[in-house]
Formats: sequence, C-alpha cells, structure tokens
Amino acid sequence: MKYTEICVNIPVAHLDAGAAICQMVVPYGIQIEDYSDLETAGWELPIDLIDEALLNKDRDAAAIHIYIEEGQNPNEAVSFIKERMEAGGIPYTLSTGAVDEEDYATAWKQYYHPLRVGKRLMVVPQWEKDSFRPAPDDIVITLDPGMAFGTGTHETTRLCMELLEEYVLPGSAMLDVGCGSGILAVTAMLLGAGSALGCDIDPVAVQVAGENAALNEINGHIGFIVSDLASGVEGKFNIICANIVADVVIRLAETIGQYLTAGGVLITSGIIDTRAEDVRLALERQGFSIISEKSEGGWVAFACTLA
Repeated sequence: MKYTEICVNIPVAHLDAGAAICQMVVPYGIQIEDYSDLETAGWELPIDLIDEALLNKDRDAAAIHIYIEEGQNPNEAVSFIKERMEAGGIPYTLSTGAVDEEDYATAWKQYYHPLRVGKRLMVVPQWEKDSFRPAPDDIVITLDPGMAFGTGTHETTRLCMELLEEYVLPGSAMLDVGCGSGILAVTAMLLGAGSALGCDIDPVAVQVAGENAALNEINGHIGFIVSDLASGVEGKFNIICANIVADVVIRLAETIGQYLTAGGVLITSGIIDTRAEDVRLALERQGFSIISEKSEGGWVAFACTLA
C-alpha cells in the first residue's frame, strides 16, 4: 500500500500539544523524532559510540511524521494540522513526501466525491457539480476547499453540519469561528440563515471561504474576515460554530457568550473524545447548558445554550 507522508517540524517545547493535534489525523499512530534527551535517556552505549549524525541533531527541534493511506484525502489532513496549529499558537513547518505543497490543491481531488451529510445536505466538489443529480429535497453545498480545512470528509465538520441542520432557523445570524473553507457558514446560509460571518487566523482560508460562498450564489449577507478567534468580531449571533480543538474551545468558552443572543445556540466540535469531559465542564463553568451531543469516529460535538 502506498502512503503520503506528512512531516511537521516543531519546537520540542510544543511537542506534546503538536503531537496531540497530529494524532487526531490518523487512527493508526504517528512517528516522532525527538533528540532532546539523547545524552540523558539512559543509553547503554558510551556517548562516544553513538553515531555522530545523531549527536549533531538539533536538541530543540522535533519532527512528527504522519502517513496517510492511499485512497484517503491527504489535503484534509494537511489543512486540519495547519488550522489547529495556528489556532493553538504553535510554531511549525510542514512538508509532504508525495507532491509539492503547491500541488496539493489539485492532487488530492481524485479522493473527493459527492458526500451526504445529515438528512438533506450534499457536499459536492465544484468540478463534479455539472454531472451531479441531487434528490428533490437535497440541499447542495458546492465546494472547492483548496488548501483550507473543511471538505465534509472529516467527522468534526460533519458533526457541526448535522447540528446546523437541527438548529438553524429562517433568518438566523450565524458566526463561524475558525471558518476554514467556509463550509459551515455556507451550509447555514443554504439552510435558511439570514446572514453569516466567518473568521479565521489564516488569510488563505478567508480567501477560499469567500470563493466558496460565491460558488454557491448565496442570497443574503455572508462575509469572512481575518481574526484571531473572535477578536475582530462585533455584534450578536443566533448560531455560533467553533470547530477548532479542545484546548481552544475551552479558552473560547470564557468570552464567546458575549456574542450569543438570548436563546442562541453555540456548536462546538474538533473535540477528541478523551477531552470531551474537559470541554463540557469548561462550558458549564461559563454558564452554558448542553442541549445536544453527537459523536462519530472518536470525535464529539456539543450544542449548548446559555443557562
């Protein structure tokens, strides 16, 4: 079987947090290169017998290797890692062993096909739109995510979309914190929201999100801004989505309530199941009450309101 290798170079000081993010990408493990304790890890050989190449390794840097199976979408993994690292303020560089990163926006398309999410949502790649025949009740979301996270193939995105299908009401104002490809904001608008605002720390994601909104010929106001979480956002919203990562959701819980209307719904995802209780407690400490919970493939999403 062929694999695509993704290598993430990261300072040792951030290795635990970075490895946790990378571990979310694949269920079968990651490989870590860390030489920070080379002389102190209890080697049985005298130090002068250790290969000189090892001794010359940078003690302050580590490398995380991830291997994506043939037939899986490597672009989703790349964009997931980028978004989560940047949201967590973790310095990193990323390279791939299959194709140049510049080619990823087209090379992965062979793995991406129309996908049903929830009851009525169909995510259709832009290059398959003309040949796709939707069912009468389908809501079609046309997407070309490029290098931004959010194709609908990752469980965290699907969980958010399913909850949007439940809670978006006609005319709702929606905010998507960490919008990636814009898929959640576009979904909300196609479900009947009156307006949507997406924010992301990555300017590339903001550009891609705007392009995806245009692909779907949205009727109503939709916009995207570069912002560190919700720092650049003004106003209040009936629906807020935060599909990020557990630690950032916990931090966001302290301030996100100020953007939620009375009776509004906060949807949080990107939460690995082992951290779900931590997120639940953090939300409850800030006055949120969980009204719905969904899980898939080891991931958890919450819908909650302010008590």
